[in-house]
Amino acid sequence: MKKNTTNITQKSPTNTVKSSLSAQEIREYETVLLSSTSNNYLTLVHVPNDVAEAFKNEGVKRVVACLVSNKAEHEYQCGLLPVGEGNTGIMINKKIRTKLSIGEGSRLLVRLRADESEYGLEMPEELAELMNQDEDGSRLFHALTKGKQRTLIYVVSSVKNSERRIERALTVVAHLKEHYGKIDFKRLYEDLKISHRFEE
Repeated sequence: MKKNTTNITQKSPTNTVKSSLSAQEIREYETVLLSSTSNNYLTLVHVPNDVAEAFKNEGVKRVVACLVSNKAEHEYQCGLLPVGEGNTGIMINKKIRTKLSIGEGSRLLVRLRADESEYGLEMPEELAELMNQDEDGSRLFHALTKGKQRTLIYVVSSVKNSERRIERALTVVAHLKEHYGKIDFKRLYEDLKISHRFEE
């Protein structure tokens, strides 16, 4: 694993985090995977205070994270979350841990940059195309909060098959119309016939 030439050492509650600010607004540091109290994610990595503060000063709440282990690397969009005692972290789910072959205590190289995308998640082509053709559906979707937009984007994009993404996009837009721009998550989950966590 490549190491930084200039490091700033910062103590976290359970581990030592090394950080550096590199060119092109990328913040890079080494840390270890920690346990979390979240039942959905179970693990997290801390974001050093200087890095978290820099993002905060820039008004950045969501980032693109690149995690590098000894086995692989993975890039994804995520939020900067308070994790207690004034610390900030990013959550790592089971799918990412499996891809990187990591577990609690594993060392990682973390690279963070501001997420400058419109939604904070990659918009699936199927949902984007449907909204291009459905003015009312697009209006209702874009009237939602950013968080709810990301939830619906994730609902559609969490399946690999394009036909199923089209079906989910149609269901989501129909749901918004039926409920006048509101989301009844219980009803939506029933319509989609999937679990609350959308995991395959």
